[in-house]
Amino acid sequence: MMEKKKYYVSVQSRTIMQNQGDAAYELEIEATDEQVLQLQELFEEEEDFDIDSFIRVHSPSVPYHHDEANDGYDIVLTEIYRTLHHLGTEETKQHIESMQILN
Repeated sequence: MMEKKKYYVSVQSRTIMQNQGDAAYELEIEATDEQVLQLQELFEEEEDFDIDSFIRVHSPSVPYHHDEANDGYDIVLTEIYRTLHHLGTEETKQHIESMQILN
């Protein structure tokens, strides 16, 4: 089994760091290298949807509720939090549960 290491994650800035002091972070997780790669891929997917959403904002002909990019963003963000909850420390799990986004 691969060794898990502690990481410090910022969902807002889409960063996963091993050194606590490198930048601001919201959550702590313990993950293998492979799990960190999966999380990075989710962040990249979220960023792609974010760019699509930005383009939509500048095209007022597409209403928000008919916007696939926005739906995709919400789905990926939920998946990110689900992954962080799974890998998170007890404090991280409690924080994510308090946000009530995984219902």
